[in-house]
Amino acid sequence: MEVQAKARYLRMSPTKVRLVIDIVRGMKVREAQAQLAFMKKAAAEPVLKLLNSAIANATHNFQMDKDGLYIKSIVADGGPMLGRFRARAMGRAAPIRKRSTHISIVLDEVKNRTKAKAQKKQQTLSTQPA
Repeated sequence: MEVQAKARYLRMSPTKVRLVIDIVRGMKVREAQAQLAFMKKAAAEPVLKLLNSAIANATHNFQMDKDGLYIKSIVADGGPMLGRFRARAMGRAAPIRKRSTHISIVLDEVKNRTKAKAQKKQQTLSTQPA
């Protein structure tokens, strides 16, 4: 069973958030929490908060065991941009784009991970010519 959580309109650039989420993608939940807790990136704090929210969803709503969860997918997409202007020489103006991010996380159980890998391997074996 997959569990989802989303953080929307995070006032941080998606590029900066992707640096953090690329590290924890595919990790078990406990390892990811430890990694995010000691990371020196500003984006680590909201990602950790989102991960904890997804864990709470899994344990409270679906009675899943916290130790049996891993991060199946985590994505940072761009949200709306705030447009601002900076004054430049000779009365001109240059745009400033204040970016925002939407983060989506999907957790799944580790036993489902092994089943999915076995099914995928079986499919590749069955499609190969004899």
